[in-house]
Amino acid sequence: VQLQASGGGLVQAGGSLRLSCAASGRTFSSYSVGWFRQAPGKGREFVAVISWSGGRTNYADSVKGRFTISRDYAKNTVYLQVNSLKPEDTAVYYCASGTWGTSPEVTSYAYWGQGTQVTVSS
Repeated sequence: VQLQASGGGLVQAGGSLRLSCAASGRTFSSYSVGWFRQAPGKGREFVAVISWSGGRTNYADSVKGRFTISRDYAKNTVYLQVNSLKPEDTAVYYCASGTWGTSPEVTSYAYWGQGTQVTVSS
């Protein structure tokens, strides 16, 4: 499975973006897909995950109510709609796959995309 994240950019606080994670590989639909982020000088942290069926999702407390994860099987793409952005959301956002549950652990994911930068100005 190869993953390509896109959709990042520079936005003002309160703004929105839609991040995309496009995948290649016929087994992608069998895996859960997660989003993680890494701010400068910090470790990679869990943001959200959607199960292989799309029926279960899990979010970090810091983004609940503001971020929404979804997937389009026809396009082999997972989206992360990020609303009401805050300066503390500034980070490189990565998508990851290769697991079957909704784990928030970095080590649960076998495949990673290259990341897309989100910068929120105050």
